[in-house]
Amino acid sequence: MTPMAHHLRRLLPAFLLLASVALPACTTRTIDLPKALEVTDVSTGYFDAGIINGKNKIVPTISIRLKNRDSQAIASVQMLARFSQVGDTQELGSGPYVRAIGPEGLAPGQTGSPVVMKIDVGYTSEAPRAQMFTHSQFKDVRVELFAKFAAQDWAKMGEYPIARQLLTR
Repeated sequence: MTPMAHHLRRLLPAFLLLASVALPACTTRTIDLPKALEVTDVSTGYFDAGIINGKNKIVPTISIRLKNRDSQAIASVQMLARFSQVGDTQELGSGPYVRAIGPEGLAPGQTGSPVVMKIDVGYTSEAPRAQMFTHSQFKDVRVELFAKFAAQDWAKMGEYPIARQLLTR
């Protein structure tokens, strides 16, 4: 046996031990997101999307924060908001996936930064924005929030009505 082969043979048990210890650390834990994360500081309304083809446009918007109620830090959580008119099962639209908690994680007991979600679909009118809420064709909107951790399925985090108010930011 060559000296190099003998050296590698001596290192093999140490390598296997290190690999067996490191392997479980690579596996992702399962998190019950609705229990581990509390949706707080919910604010809803309609964001002023500007003037489109000479008409005022407002779009439904929700802003939330997540509080970690788990005993461990939680990292890399995505969220999705699905908007629909009240009483209608057809979706108005879904916002793009939003990073709610980054790879740096959220420690136990901490509350994260605001997470804002909105869609491009909204209401347009020549009337002033505040008067849109009283128009006969205006229908209230609700939003369902979903969160995802790692390869787990999307979990419903809550459902909220969109308030008939204008948001400035």
